[in-house]
Amino acid sequence: MIEYIKGELTELTPALATIEAAGVGYGLNISLNTYSALQGIKPSPNTHHPIAKLYVYESIREDAHVLYGFYHKKEREMFELLITVSGVGANTARMMLSGMSVSELCNAISTGNARLIQGIKGIGKMTAQRIIVDLRDKIVALGIADEIPAGGSVAAPVNNAVRDEAVAALTMLGFSPAPTQKVVVQILQEQPTLPVEQVVKLALKQIK
Repeated sequence: MIEYIKGELTELTPALATIEAAGVGYGLNISLNTYSALQGIKPSPNTHHPIAKLYVYESIREDAHVLYGFYHKKEREMFELLITVSGVGANTARMMLSGMSVSELCNAISTGNARLIQGIKGIGKMTAQRIIVDLRDKIVALGIADEIPAGGSVAAPVNNAVRDEAVAALTMLGFSPAPTQKVVVQILQEQPTLPVEQVVKLALKQIK
């Protein structure tokens, strides 16, 4: 299993990145989000090319061995979740991560916004609904939906330790992780210095 590849970024297109490591050139299929991140890397003083590190997902079939590269590990985690949904293949998952950021996709899934997900090419109504049903709790359980923006604005930083403790406590009380995470993050954005117990008390009044 290849965890990541790090080396010279010798070629870059919106769909493919070529990284040379130990004399081998690896062609990795990428999303537009990863493409944008790679464009921001400056060339190394010691080489003619930037040094890049991409996390890897290997798709091994009888007729092909395809590598997918991700600038952020959380993008790969979301990709791996997406392809577990019936009707979502690797290319469709990459299309989704090109049309939306991980945070935007988490927001759409957690709020049940099927219409927004349907806006991505190749995603129909039934597939969008399956994605929401299958992944709503998983994105929270794996920590992918760390800070979900509210109303499309950029999320303010929150105390991750307090957030995680509060969500864990509320989950143990029987509340679903996805709506719990959303409420806890909103509370901490408004009152970032609150201790865990106060966050839990406020959340209990707000969770529906």
